[in-house]
Formats: sequence, C-alpha cells, structure tokens
Amino acid sequence: MKTPSYIEDLKQWKDEFTFYIPINIRFSETDLFGHVNNVSPFIYFEEARIAYMNEINLFGDLKQGVTKVPVVSDLQCDYLKQIYFGEQIKMYVKTAYIGNSSIDIHYMAVNEQEEVCLVGRGRIVQIDSTTGKAEAFNEEQQDRLYHKNPINR
Repeated sequence: MKTPSYIEDLKQWKDEFTFYIPINIRFSETDLFGHVNNVSPFIYFEEARIAYMNEINLFGDLKQGVTKVPVVSDLQCDYLKQIYFGEQIKMYVKTAYIGNSSIDIHYMAVNEQEEVCLVGRGRIVQIDSTTGKAEAFNEEQQDRLYHKNPINR
C-alpha cells in the first residue's frame, strides 16, 4: 500500500483512532461489479463524521437553530482495498489538526479481516450561518476537541 501524503507513520496514525461506527455495505452502494462505488465512501465519511461530532457534542443540537455550523471545505478518499456488498466495515474518525475555526478530520475504514480498505481526510470549517463567515471555536469546543484527541496544544 502506498501511504497517502497526509499519513507520516501508518502504524502510529492507525493507533490514534478510537471512535468508529459500523457500516453495512448495501447493494445500492455497489456498482455493476459488486464492489463499492467510488462515491459511497464519502457517504460513509459523512455518517461517521456526524456521529463523531455528536459524540463529542462539538456543535450542540444542530436541530435547535444554532448559528455556528460545520461546513466541509475539502474532502479526499484513497481507495486501498475493494469492499463488497454484504460486508461490514468499521468507519473510524479522528481529529488530526485543530485550527482557529477549522479542523482536519481523518478517516479509516477497516474490513472484517482488520484490513484497511479506505483512508481519507477532510477540512471542516465552522461558519456563522447568518454571515457565512468562518467563526473561531470557543473555549468549550476547543476543550471537547482536545479532550477527545491525542493532539498537543
């Protein structure tokens, strides 16, 4: 496996993941050859990212009309091993970098044989929904991010 540029030490990188959700691969997510379509991992990333942000309560209840909202500014996926209909993967998520108003999130999908199938990363920016401009994380949000992640301040 060629290691993507955002991963310096693969073993250390893998060991830093603690949060994951299980994902069952559905028929509708596969192509004519029976393996996961190239757009489906982005759906898995979204599902895991939302569960992760809810787990650490980063944005509170987004249904309650909050003004600070997470927006994906970029997203990439590296495909390492095929995944097929009927399989289950563990979709891991972690925060790899914490900025003033953004975080870099990394993803790792592991199959039932504990083989890494997908890896990815993406930048999430917190914006003010009324102005559309980036807004810094407050102290409580920073504490939640640092508490859940092995990142030095």
